[in-house]
Amino acid sequence: MKIVVRLALVLSGLFSLTAFFTSLTKAWSLNVTSLDGRETLNYHFSLYLPDNRNSFFTGIIEGAERAASELHAAISIHSIDPAKNEFEMASYTGVDGVIVCPYLDDSLARRQLEKLDSRRIPVVLVNHNITNDQPWPFIGTNNFDMGRRIGLISMRLKPVSGNPEPLRLAVVYSDKAPGIYAERELVEMGMASALGDTLDPFVMSFKTNLNPLDAEALLYRLFRDQPEKPEEESPDINTIVFTDSSDTLAAAQTLVDMNLVGRVQVIGFGADPGVLENIRKGIVACSVVIDSEKIGYEAVRSLTALRTTGYTSATIDTGIEIITGSGL
Repeated sequence: MKIVVRLALVLSGLFSLTAFFTSLTKAWSLNVTSLDGRETLNYHFSLYLPDNRNSFFTGIIEGAERAASELHAAISIHSIDPAKNEFEMASYTGVDGVIVCPYLDDSLARRQLEKLDSRRIPVVLVNHNITNDQPWPFIGTNNFDMGRRIGLISMRLKPVSGNPEPLRLAVVYSDKAPGIYAERELVEMGMASALGDTLDPFVMSFKTNLNPLDAEALLYRLFRDQPEKPEEESPDINTIVFTDSSDTLAAAQTLVDMNLVGRVQVIGFGADPGVLENIRKGIVACSVVIDSEKIGYEAVRSLTALRTTGYTSATIDTGIEIITGSGL
């Protein structure tokens, strides 16, 4: 047993050293010259994101890279997955600043962020904020306001039958959108503030995993696998909010397959072409869009300001857009 424990410790150490030296190599190669080999770069920043590189996180990367190009900085992309030890090594890499999407447990993330502070490495948080005595700059959406706007638009959605009925609302969070899930309390508080007594009886919440088809399985559980209900009876939930574009697409196809289009109103997420097409067809009522490219862009600008002046805005709200059929 002792041999097994020692081997595990040795392997863990090797993984940590590998991540450390990989980060150092990237920092050195990116911090010397630009791609043409002539122009010296001002700064090297690191961006730590979940491994789930869907369109939302791809947008953050694209925005960060665009800002870095404009500001003559280099940016390297890393995983925040604890199993890979890259974020744990961030404070030893010598970078000029770090952008973090801290989907980790808050106490775990805070410990690593404080290590960066102790080495005087500027930090900017994106997509999910973490409370602290001396808050880190935050770039992202106001999730309370997002929930409030979703609540307001939910009240305007009507079933195909046109018959008045209480709003029975469900929110589907996802591991594919960890920032929104981490701040789900704010989202639901915003909804409750807008909806008041119109809810019957409260906001129901569910969660999908990284599987792009998990939303399909969830809808079948909610609307088909209820043997005690007559087939012609309307399901309890009449409005569903999704927080991920992949889940929105899977749910839209499932509603078509189950002949529930119009009986269950869908508020989707994202501006992917498939989501927009489903809005045009009337399968999805509307979609919540977060400008993730703007988040990445403003995060790099904030880090640059911290390095050059020592100051930046405490919070930059990048806002949301709600796309409806009339807006397409």
